[in-house]
Amino acid sequence: MKHEQCEFCEGELEQRRVLAWFRFQGETIYIENVPAWVCKQCAEQYYDAPVYKQMEKIAQQREQIQNVISFPLAQFEMALS
Repeated sequence: MKHEQCEFCEGELEQRRVLAWFRFQGETIYIENVPAWVCKQCAEQYYDAPVYKQMEKIAQQREQIQNVISFPLAQFEMALS
């Protein structure tokens, strides 16, 4: 994927390690330190096929994940009042 451009804004991509969210069988998990290609302009993330396959394997074994995070969840309509 080297020297390719972002599909959305045509910005330049660079290799980074990211906190990726991965949707699998109706659930979302977050995976730290995932190698990704990230657009310098709009921050869109792209993954090489072997990386995506590894994230899928991690998601399939989600019962073994020991770290759980929680975060505040707001409703978008809150901003209207």
